[in-house]
Amino acid sequence: MVPSADRRQFSITAGALGTAYQPDFTNTQGVHSNPDYLFGAGAYVDVRFTRWIQIEAESHWLRFNPNLSFSENNYLAGFRVPLRRFGRATPYAKVLYGFGSADFLNGRASDLALGGGVDYRLTKKFSLRAIDFEYQRWRTTPTLTPYGFNVGIGYKIF
Repeated sequence: MVPSADRRQFSITAGALGTAYQPDFTNTQGVHSNPDYLFGAGAYVDVRFTRWIQIEAESHWLRFNPNLSFSENNYLAGFRVPLRRFGRATPYAKVLYGFGSADFLNGRASDLALGGGVDYRLTKKFSLRAIDFEYQRWRTTPTLTPYGFNVGIGYKIF
């Protein structure tokens, strides 16, 4: 057992995600709550400097739903704060900022995301992102507010 004062704090974890987002846009009504979800893939990287100083970067590529004729992408980075450890489970909160793009937009929009979730340590190297929720606010006219869920698997590089 290594004393906590001597234990290495810095680590990097990279992972893959499955995503489902309510896009806040419809084919016929434009900006409007949509009963259909966009599904896709994502990736994330968590960089841990200390227990309380952590950075997360993530991307989502939402492409799949036969009822919707558009796609959305997100590229975000920001701060991640672990709340408390419960055995192997660690709930966390996060604030991310970046940009989003969609087929129905001309260009891209800045994107603020607030969220949280639970990581569950499976082994020393692998963790399960059991649930991850994000509420986003895109700076467009009119404002888009999509939200979604992610699940995935992470690998601790070091």
